[in-house]
Amino acid sequence: MAARAQRGGLAAALLAGTLLAFGSLPLVLGQAAEGAAAALPHRRFEYKFSFKGPHLVQADGTVPFWVHTGNAIPSADQIRITTSLKSQRGSVWTKNKSIFEYWEVEVTFRVTGRGRIGADGLAIWFTEEQGLEGPVFGAADKWNGVGIFFDSFDNDGKKNNPGVIVVGNNGKLLYDHQNDGSTQALASCQRDFRNKPYPVRVKITYYQKTLTVLINNGFTPDKEDYEFCAKVEDMVLPSQGYFGISAATGGLADDHDVLSFLTFQLTEPGKEVPTPDAEIPQKDKEKYQEEFEHFQQELDKKKEEFQKEHPDVQGQPADDLFETVSDRELRQIFEGQNRIHLEIKQLNRQLDMILDEQRRYVSAVTEEIAKRGAGFPGQQGQVSQQEIETVVKTQEEVIRQVNEIRNSMADTLRLISGSQHPGSAAGVYETTQHFNDIKEHLHVVKRDIEHLVQRNMPSSEKSKCPDLPPFPSCLSTMHFFIFVAVQTVLFIGYIMYRNQQEAAAKKFF
Repeated sequence: MAARAQRGGLAAALLAGTLLAFGSLPLVLGQAAEGAAAALPHRRFEYKFSFKGPHLVQADGTVPFWVHTGNAIPSADQIRITTSLKSQRGSVWTKNKSIFEYWEVEVTFRVTGRGRIGADGLAIWFTEEQGLEGPVFGAADKWNGVGIFFDSFDNDGKKNNPGVIVVGNNGKLLYDHQNDGSTQALASCQRDFRNKPYPVRVKITYYQKTLTVLINNGFTPDKEDYEFCAKVEDMVLPSQGYFGISAATGGLADDHDVLSFLTFQLTEPGKEVPTPDAEIPQKDKEKYQEEFEHFQQELDKKKEEFQKEHPDVQGQPADDLFETVSDRELRQIFEGQNRIHLEIKQLNRQLDMILDEQRRYVSAVTEEIAKRGAGFPGQQGQVSQQEIETVVKTQEEVIRQVNEIRNSMADTLRLISGSQHPGSAAGVYETTQHFNDIKEHLHVVKRDIEHLVQRNMPSSEKSKCPDLPPFPSCLSTMHFFIFVAVQTVLFIGYIMYRNQQEAAAKKFF
């Protein structure tokens, strides 16, 4: 019994320990995740060390904050480092040195060529000085920094190309071309980056003295689908340096196109992110201060010369010589309202002239109808009386509409006069509506006048539209049937000819 009780107590203790271990597992995992998230560096995009299309180049053909040399050709969407011609070299470098310790670059490029084998390759650089031209993939040898080489041609015959090689240099070593840098490589991986359906993407990270290279093989459009390529630990790089990318061709040639080069500054967790002012070197600050003082002195001289040439404006403050944005907008609004006011006045005068002419025309028509009624009594007189009544009613309607137009124009003028004061621009919609009403009334007046002219014109003078000539018949029934028969025969002959050609072609297969 005692032994059984002891075994039962041991089993209970094991069960309790297991439950405690599994219960504390989520806490341990959560703490590990929080620690990993806290260890991630702070990334900040550095636009002065980056380029990306579209609108990549300026009007003078240069890339902002970058300089290109050799056979490099910048365009709106990409930079062609070398064309697919023999013995070409080109490179692109930042104009300014980076002063941040840790960094990350994301490069998107294409290497395309007609041949099964290409040459020579492409290189991404971080060096203490610009290697504008040289024998190492289009850049200078004996660099102080690191180069990540995308070597296309197999110089040593080991059939390990295309490949990616990481080579560091302290400024004293010569690159080993005959062995494809294998004797100097700090890390490498074999990846084929030529003639891919999508651009190849490379992410190079230098953080806490560790260089990591990740690559997207170009088989997928997913921007985040990276594969591990190489890693170099305990690597010491210059604290300040230039970023660059170069390429070269030899007996064989490829097109080396760079679509984007994005640079990010990495800051360790817990450290304060430096401000943009703190990143400017002291020499540059002094140079900018000298330029500012020089421009300020030139401005003071120009002010003195202007005051000497224009003594009448010396007592006025300089701000009064220039108008602000709000003053310019108000001036434009007032000028537009004044033009509208003048146009409405002109339209009012034209309406007065039309009204006067209408009245004179009514008087002349009334006198003429009265004369005709006096010359032809009886039924003719009755018809003339009806015409007189119709004309009078029509003219009364025209006069009423013209008066309405005048009233509408008067209201519009009043609204425009009121809206010329600041803060009272609410009459724009009513002004537009009044213009539409005026247009409609003018159309009515024009139509009534034309109607009156047509009615009072003698029947012998009324214009009549000429009768249309008979449409000539160009095709008889006999000609139509003959044409259809000929077309049918031609179509049948073409079908037979095509069948014979197809049967003859099948004999060769």
